[in-house]
Formats: sequence, C-alpha cells, structure tokens
Amino acid sequence: MTAKATRYLYLARHGEASTDESELTDTGRQQAVLLGKRLEGSPLSAIYHGPLPRAEQTARLIRDQLDNVPLQQSKLAGDYIPYLPKREELPPVSADAMLAHLSQFPAEEREPGPELAQAALARFARPADGDQPRHELIVTHNFLIAWLVRAALDSPKWRWMGLNHANAALTVIRYAPGRPASVLFYNDMGHLPINLRWTGFPPELQL
Repeated sequence: MTAKATRYLYLARHGEASTDESELTDTGRQQAVLLGKRLEGSPLSAIYHGPLPRAEQTARLIRDQLDNVPLQQSKLAGDYIPYLPKREELPPVSADAMLAHLSQFPAEEREPGPELAQAALARFARPADGDQPRHELIVTHNFLIAWLVRAALDSPKWRWMGLNHANAALTVIRYAPGRPASVLFYNDMGHLPINLRWTGFPPELQL
C-alpha cells in the first residue's frame, strides 16, 4: 500500500512520576486526565505507549477520556537514548558535559537505543498508508520526542540533546506526501493549569 495520506503524529510525555518512577503521582494523574480532555473530539485512530508503567498509566487515563480509541504498547515508544554522538560532532564548548551526561545512563538504555530510534522513524515519521489522513498519539518519554522533533527539522542527529518536554505537554508533527515534515506546535501546555505545568522540565528553563 502506498503512503499517500497525511499523518498527524501527536506526541505526549507521560505525566509526572513518583521518585522511583513506578507510578504516576497525583499531579501526573491530573495531567493525564486533562490531556485526555484536551484531545476529546480529535480524530485519533490509535494511541501507542511505551512499556514502562508511567507511560502506560498516562495512556490509559488519556484513553478513558476518549471514545473507543484503541490502545497499543510499543517498545518503539520506550525510554532509551536515540543517538550516541561522537565528540567531533558536538560543539567544543559543551562536548565534555554532554558526553558525561550520556555516560550516566545504564547500558540497557544506551546500547539498543539507536536501533529502536531508527525503527521509530521508519514506523511513525512518514505519511500514512492508504488515502485517508491518520491521527496517532504516542505517549512516550522526553528523549524520543526530542529525537522525532529533531528529525522533523532535519537537524544534526546529536541535536536531540537540549530539547526538553514537560510532563503531559503536547507536540504535533504533520507528515504530508511530497512535503517536508512540519512541527505544528511543540511542548504545548495550554490544557494544564499553571500549577500543573513545567513538571519534568529543568528548573532553570521553566518560564
């Protein structure tokens, strides 16, 4: 089947998680419900979520606000390092700090990540099959959202680093046949009251 329809890819980071990341906090559950209400009336055809509890719980709370949208777990929506840059790719002024940051992650997040990230691009970052527009939501983690946004903007592969996404914020990318990808909006928290915004975001970058 030829990919000739527009895909609208909705990307959401999971809600705020507990310290051990085993479940959502009360704040995280509120964020997820409000994101689901934000998406009421949208033509979503599927919700995908990563295998970790904080992503699955968020996806289920979102789905509970919607009508009969199928929910599916996908390892492509998991929490992993999408690309490991070489020192020579990075800006000299920040290379040491960036590489030191990546080295802190366990091998199970670093080693399979690049292959999963490429598979995620092949699966989601393209126009849809068939002749009808497709709207899909991925409930995932900060790194994958950064990777997909980076790819949509044709930025260097290392540039997923430095892109941050707040809990339960919403990003939408449009993939239309014969046209470059378009980031329609990024890190949108308009559905969250002020006291529920910016969680999961570096404090120094909060507005």
